[in-house]
Amino acid sequence: MGLPVRDQMKYWGLAAVVFFVLLWVLGDVLVPFLLGGAIAYFLDPVADRLERMGVSRVVATAIITLVAILLFVLMALLVVPTLINQSVQLFNTAPQLARNFGTFLTERFPSLLDAESTLRQSLDSLAVTVQERGGELVTTALSSAASLLNLVVLLVIVPVVSVYLLLDWDRMVARVDELLPRDHAPTIRKLAGQIDNTLASFIRGMGTVCLILGAYYAVALMLVGLQFGLVVGFVAGLVTFIPYLGALIGGALAIGLGLFQFWGDWVSLGLVAGIFVIGQVVEGNFLTPKLVGNSVGLHPVWLILALSVFGTLFGFVGMLVAVPVAAALGVVTRFAVTQYQQSLLYRGLSDHHLDENDEVVPDARTQSATVPDRHGLD
Repeated sequence: MGLPVRDQMKYWGLAAVVFFVLLWVLGDVLVPFLLGGAIAYFLDPVADRLERMGVSRVVATAIITLVAILLFVLMALLVVPTLINQSVQLFNTAPQLARNFGTFLTERFPSLLDAESTLRQSLDSLAVTVQERGGELVTTALSSAASLLNLVVLLVIVPVVSVYLLLDWDRMVARVDELLPRDHAPTIRKLAGQIDNTLASFIRGMGTVCLILGAYYAVALMLVGLQFGLVVGFVAGLVTFIPYLGALIGGALAIGLGLFQFWGDWVSLGLVAGIFVIGQVVEGNFLTPKLVGNSVGLHPVWLILALSVFGTLFGFVGMLVAVPVAAALGVVTRFAVTQYQQSLLYRGLSDHHLDENDEVVPDARTQSATVPDRHGLD
């Protein structure tokens, strides 16, 4: 006989409280393990595919590890230094860009903006602030990340955790399945499958889309000759997980920089704009349908709210768990809404009648009626 609903809610609520308390207390300690788990989850389908090709799990993990090391070395030697240098240069040239913008407005709208106007002074002040604080912000971010995680965590613990979790992923999933409460195991498996589908679509699918588009934007903009093209491509790819936002931010930044660099060269400006138009066409018609699917299950507003709340409450570790928790809450909420719509609390007695023992039984006319599928947060 299963536990009463009240007792079940008490135990599940207690488990949730313990989870959030541990997240609060051990946040910094959990970061490398969460990163390692996320990497292992991302790469598990690759290992499964290699296993289906006839290799063992150990060999599959070794192949993935060697490829990852090679990519990491290439990134560390070629991409990361250039990205940092371009970011610092962009902050350093901000005052000149602002002055050029002010001159542009002064030449074309002299009545709107003169050399002594408040708006001109505000632009100059903003430019100086960006220059002074921008490089400091990059340096502080890098140094704080190094002090928070330190070099050993980044270069040793995260890869080691990823390799071990990837190697034992299937066994861990099977073990967790054995520990599920027997009465609720089918329902939990169903919900876990829906959560996994949502995360797979978002993390694996959108992550791949972000990498592809970020690389495309960066390479294309650098081929066109745009200064800071790598930074613009990195920013555009990073925020692509929010529909249209990556193209809007990256396009506005690229075209804004292109106006100063290519003023009068309308062909180059057209190429910069065309790069983002092509990126959006490819993303909307090929990448997202193929890699993500028609429905991710995470509404952009719900995702932004989760990232904001968890980031504020738990810092960086909160942002790491925001997407899985948001996906789980969305699936559980949709399940709860479905259960509610199938209950007497929602349907009442209008679809039922009393038998001779005064017990409520479904009316024959509505036994086959289906409840419309409502997706609360979808």
